[in-house]
Amino acid sequence: MTRTAVLAGVGPGLGESIARRFASEGLAVGLLARSDDYLDSLAADLRGTAGEAVAVRCDLAEPADVDRAFGEVRDALGPVDVLVNHASAAPWKGLTDVSGPEFQRALDVGPRAALHCSQAAVDDMRSSGGGGTIIFTGATTSVRGRENAIGFSAAKFACRGMAESMARELGPEGIHVAHVVLDGQILPPDGPGGRKDSEFLDPDAIADSYWHLVEQDRSAWTLELDLRPHVEDF
Repeated sequence: MTRTAVLAGVGPGLGESIARRFASEGLAVGLLARSDDYLDSLAADLRGTAGEAVAVRCDLAEPADVDRAFGEVRDALGPVDVLVNHASAAPWKGLTDVSGPEFQRALDVGPRAALHCSQAAVDDMRSSGGGGTIIFTGATTSVRGRENAIGFSAAKFACRGMAESMARELGPEGIHVAHVVLDGQILPPDGPGGRKDSEFLDPDAIADSYWHLVEQDRSAWTLELDLRPHVEDF
């Protein structure tokens, strides 16, 4: 049977690379984001691959919207086997400059959205009895707080803790939970901007690593994967 993956938070760059990699392996992919035309265009492209896709507009900060979106994915593609918690919000402000609503938005789009998406996906994984995979997209600031990014740092630290807790809770049920630390900048869709490509993480290469996590044998699951660009003088 075709497996279904949900990407919670999709845009040009890494989110798109993950979607294309999964679809190339024959997965049906649910694309969740607030975008309109972009999501529809990407879904149309993925339908021309080995997989299938559906675009679902969703405000991941709203639990009711998350529930509706997962219902639409199930109706179109079937129960969820793979979830990538990929969304984040980043008010690039420090302690005395960030507002309460800005800080809350970072938490709502990050760990709170990941909570509701994971709950919805795990319901499907448990019902099928076949296990599944949940991947969290982390960042350098998941392990080292970043100056003037207090909301982003708090959200990413929280998601890392959620992943570790969920891995221990869900692993015995055959559900693989992994956290990926992206320790460096991702190559932008419009190129390196005068810098060397080697200074950036390649989004397609990252997507290959995400697929490896999905396919890992249960006897050797990865809890945390640290990815960083090759630097010649490292």
